[in-house]
Amino acid sequence: MHVISVGIVGGTGYTGVELLRILLRHPKAQVRVLTSRTEAGKPVADMFPNLRGHTDLQFSDLNIDALKECDVVFFATPHGVAMQHAKDLIAAGTKVIDLAADFRLQNLEQFEKWYGMEHACPDVLKDSVYGLTELNREKIKQAQVIGNPGCYPTTVQLGLAPLLKSAQAL
Repeated sequence: MHVISVGIVGGTGYTGVELLRILLRHPKAQVRVLTSRTEAGKPVADMFPNLRGHTDLQFSDLNIDALKECDVVFFATPHGVAMQHAKDLIAAGTKVIDLAADFRLQNLEQFEKWYGMEHACPDVLKDSVYGLTELNREKIKQAQVIGNPGCYPTTVQLGLAPLLKSAQAL
């Protein structure tokens, strides 16, 4: 059984620690790198006692070379972080899954309008895949960069998708 090596950038926030908790129980995933800007060197179990006995990981500073050794890297960070590192990671063959908004919108103008920042790697943005599995499952399987959908848009899209599909069939 192939085990996927995983890196998580931003391991101390709610999203990062929940992702870690889920992946620690996954039989085909092994978290190898877990970063934190403020907690580097600290054992995960010291900060999150509920994970005691489940991992011996320590938080580390973001080290792009260590992340390149992973099969996939999740960014559980604020907007603007994943786009700073995605190009280097995909060049090394590492898949990127951004849990913020850096790769949710493939249209550069729309991204800059909605998020109020310039995109650091528009060439990567245009090839990224919107990670709503119910609508893009096959594209996600082949993607190098996945923009995880937000919770509010997901609720709207999942509700409207059957109606839109039905309307196209008419």
